Amino acid sequence: MSHPYETLPEDRFWRSAVAGRDALEITGLWKPKVRVRRRTRIVTAGSCFAQHFSKALLARCYRWLDFEPGPAGLTPEQRKDYHYGTFSFRTGNIYTPRMLRQWLSWALGAAAVPEEVWERDGRFFDPFRPGVEPGGFASPEELFASRRETLAAIAAAVRGAQVFVFTMGLTEAWADRASGVEYAVCPGTVAGRFDPEAHRFVNHGFAALMAEMRAALRLMFRANRSLSVLLTVSPVPLTATASGQHVLTATSHSKALLRAVAGELAQTQARVDYFPSYEIITHPAYRGRFFAPNLRSVLPEGVDHVMAQFFRDQAAAFGGEPVAAPVAEVPPRPAEEALEPELTEAEELRCEQEILAAFAPDPRHG
Repeated sequence: MSHPYETLPEDRFWRSAVAGRDALEITGLWKPKVRVRRRTRIVTAGSCFAQHFSKALLARCYRWLDFEPGPAGLTPEQRKDYHYGTFSFRTGNIYTPRMLRQWLSWALGAAAVPEEVWERDGRFFDPFRPGVEPGGFASPEELFASRRETLAAIAAAVRGAQVFVFTMGLTEAWADRASGVEYAVCPGTVAGRFDPEAHRFVNHGFAALMAEMRAALRLMFRANRSLSVLLTVSPVPLTATASGQHVLTATSHSKALLRAVAGELAQTQARVDYFPSYEIITHPAYRGRFFAPNLRSVLPEGVDHVMAQFFRDQAAAFGGEPVAAPVAEVPPRPAEEALEPELTEAEELRCEQEILAAFAPDPRHG
């Protein structure tokens, strides 16, 4: 052998692995560390794309767990409106590593829970999950009681899961200047009042993102010594940016940092893995075929292809037949594993970030 490249397999070369194939035939992007079986206890959290992951697991009869299924008797539409069954607990979207660390700290008793409440028209909203209760809560006491239920569900999920899937979405956030606590959305967009003296924009850099993710992982691993964490990065672009950059370059900046953090953690921590759903949706090799016309929403066929790759790579690593397509029917689940019905193709994801789209000017005017 004259040099190391002579003996490398074909998937290490661009021409044979990518350029010489149809995009749908590109395989082997993931070398999973942990086997995910149908009975593996899986929980999910994160940004909008994470809800696709949980639905796809359920559709294939995998054991996705819902630790906060909500009261009995809700209609499917009410379950969606009140954010039950979207993630494994009712936090709404968790966009940044700092938000994840905050929720874990509060749930696992590592930090005191803030008492801040947002108000609008006599109704009360949780600054850390303002979209979960349509129309807001009737009182701060009702809000705090609901939040305690969510914190208990997070603690139970971390302690009861075998695989925790977290989808990172953003580096941008808004925080309280005094405490540093991070909000789910900018104050004033959903409820509350924006105060430049009290609130500040944050665009986390690599070091801050890495520190927050490491702190979150320490909390989870301390609570559950057998837990593995599977990281993904949301392929959904930013709706809006407060960074001063064009939203396209701001999106590239955020996603590149999150992808780098996920990759570094997967390389350096034995119990952390990275699944490349981000690349499968966004890479130029796929020519944007998995995006809807708005170039943000991921089409159902994109989700199906991502999950087909997930199961194919699991089978390649651990044996067994890949589960490439959803089963026709999902069997009934116990109440503690209740699920939200599939979204129709026409429905937008129920996502706090989508609220920002309402403030966008019409490019056809002005």
